[in-house]
Amino acid sequence: MGGPRQRVEYTRRMSTIQLIGFDADDTLWRSQDYFDEAQLEFERIIGTYVDLRDARVLERLYEVEKRNIALFGYGVKGMVLSMIEAAVDITAQRIEARDVHRIVELGKSLLRHPVELLPGIREAVESIAADFDIVLITKGDLFHQEAKVRQCGFADLFRRIEIVSEKDTATYARLLEEFQLPAERFVMVGNSLRSDIAPVLDLGGWGIHVPYHTTWGHENEADVADDAPRLRRIDSARELPAAVRELAATAG
Repeated sequence: MGGPRQRVEYTRRMSTIQLIGFDADDTLWRSQDYFDEAQLEFERIIGTYVDLRDARVLERLYEVEKRNIALFGYGVKGMVLSMIEAAVDITAQRIEARDVHRIVELGKSLLRHPVELLPGIREAVESIAADFDIVLITKGDLFHQEAKVRQCGFADLFRRIEIVSEKDTATYARLLEEFQLPAERFVMVGNSLRSDIAPVLDLGGWGIHVPYHTTWGHENEADVADDAPRLRRIDSARELPAAVRELAATAG
């Protein structure tokens, strides 16, 4: 029998699936938990000015965040700017400078959080990388995402690392053209139906959905059928290698 490198090359030649894409936040490492905690602290700050039972603080914050995505993009900095705007509006401009400063400090705290890998993800990525080329495709603030990629400890496994402003069909189509790869030979792994799964399925690719226990509402706004034929749903990173290989066999 050939050595490990020969077996890998044989697998890549024989498989219809040739490239596996991975999302980063809440697929490889924790992220939304920190945002959720920051939003609860934001609610506590605003609660000193208004009655939380009537003010719909988090709902109104989300409305501002969603409206501002086109201007600020995704990530901590856009969230903090939206928090300040929402705070001014919800408190009828009564919020004090010291509390605006507390909101800014919330953002700085989010940016300082160390990378915490999800259980079993490193082993899963290493196992998949043994048989397939892999790429990392993430969105958000460039500096913050670059810092997390540096800290994760296994960035060298990825053939390419792409940090994009949006993850939609146009973005994936551009990337696949750059990869010189038809969509039907590509699998995207991620926790977000809206950003990781739906666009790739629309292009004719494959998706593996690994839900996280908490997800920003915006990322759930996607129309993906539970029985979509090119979609697999799993519960944890430990199931990823088997899911990728089963999907590759199906595609073949």
